[in-house]
Amino acid sequence: MASPWIAALIALFLWWFSTGAILMVVRYGERAGRRARHIVTLGALPLLAAGVWGLEATFANPGIGAAYGAFLAALAVWGWIELAFLTGVITGPNLHECPENRPEWERFIRAWGTIAYHEMLLVGVLILVWMFGYGAENGVGLWTFTVLYLARISAKLNLFFGVPRINTEFLPEALSHLASHFRISRLNWLFPLSVTALTLVTSGWMGQLQGATGAGEIVGFALLTAITALALLEHWLMVLPLPDAKLWRWMLPESKTTQTPTRPEGHHGF
Repeated sequence: MASPWIAALIALFLWWFSTGAILMVVRYGERAGRRARHIVTLGALPLLAAGVWGLEATFANPGIGAAYGAFLAALAVWGWIELAFLTGVITGPNLHECPENRPEWERFIRAWGTIAYHEMLLVGVLILVWMFGYGAENGVGLWTFTVLYLARISAKLNLFFGVPRINTEFLPEALSHLASHFRISRLNWLFPLSVTALTLVTSGWMGQLQGATGAGEIVGFALLTAITALALLEHWLMVLPLPDAKLWRWMLPESKTTQTPTRPEGHHGF
């Protein structure tokens, strides 16, 4: 378990499994109706509680187990927030599609309105994680959540400004209006900056990994390298025609409604 390769493979598995599990729960909740989506979200609150406890319990522990525990705890907190978003429980006040040919400023306000509560919750949690985790001996949980947050903000902005490939295949019925706020276009000005920043951060984690001496540090930096590299991959999937949706499609029940994908394949994990 102290091997960086094992840690990277575990991060890869958790990325795949967590994404699939959330999509599966959302799909079953969608098939059962609006009330079921709320029940599913409330029923998953122990996952959020376990994540909060795990983060607090691992901040002062620099060991191998604590590195894995902090990583899992950050994913648990992040996963519950994403579940609450995908079930439509915590989204935003705007539940309407964006009309065509609106000015850019109006598109942005409407798009912000669709995700405002979700974004405010993420920012609030991020602030709390930094308040209690900054300067701690074990920063894996703090940096895992931070990387996920910044990568997700970057991905959302790229979807707003326009990318060649956008997938709505796994978009839940409760969030069907979100597709109207995306834009399919040639690469926007932000995309090169996003992939460059993620590449630099991945390289930075790799440099830290090479210089790490303690087993806990090695595992921690390996996990951070892997999760940041996966975030980088998810950005490239907005451009490259890779059939990544097949990683999860086989494990999901049929949707009540058929979405028309605006890219042939693909889904962004987490």
